[in-house]
Amino acid sequence: MPNSQFFDIFLIAVVAGVILFRLYTVLGRRTGNERPPQESYRLSGAPSDAAPPKDNVVPLPVATRAEQIADKPADPVARGLMDIKLADRAFETDHFISGARSAYEMIVTAFARGDRAQLRPLLGDEVYAAFDQVIAGREQRKEEIAYTFVGFKDVKIVHAALKGRSAEITLAFGAQFISATTDANATVIDGNSKTVRDVTDVWTFARDVRARDPNWLLIATSGELP
Repeated sequence: MPNSQFFDIFLIAVVAGVILFRLYTVLGRRTGNERPPQESYRLSGAPSDAAPPKDNVVPLPVATRAEQIADKPADPVARGLMDIKLADRAFETDHFISGARSAYEMIVTAFARGDRAQLRPLLGDEVYAAFDQVIAGREQRKEEIAYTFVGFKDVKIVHAALKGRSAEITLAFGAQFISATTDANATVIDGNSKTVRDVTDVWTFARDVRARDPNWLLIATSGELP
């Protein structure tokens, strides 16, 4: 049956044409500009034959010596404290002032009692020698001091400097105490046991910033002692 065979051939040709047309619309035609297969897996960056990307690290400007000096505080005390902090990372201003307040009370109280054992580890050699001389004079004259520390009105740092390895800090202590000195006959020869006295002492403490010993020593005094 020729007509039947022709119809079958025609139907097969139509189906094949439809399939080819659908493949064409899905896949498209090659234009010659397609990426090579290996480039289709690149997430970012230049092709393999391109120059490697430059390091994107931006160098920070290095401050000159003049700029470093300019960054320091203008206030001499603050500048001195900064120098000490740079030389001794454990140094803290508030902690130092707290320790200096405690040291002041211990020193003036021990001095009034003539307690050399307590004074020795707190004082530099020159200050200890001066204190010892005063205590020895009182002992020879058989004088005694009745002393009561009342408290502080004000404590502030008035000078700070780093001299080589030595950090030096000077404080002004506005203190109050009651003091009365009696002679061998128990007669009051100085002070008053019922009167609070206001004094201002200017003391300088020092410490070797490279030493393991964290203690500061009193190396200079001016003002009034009991």
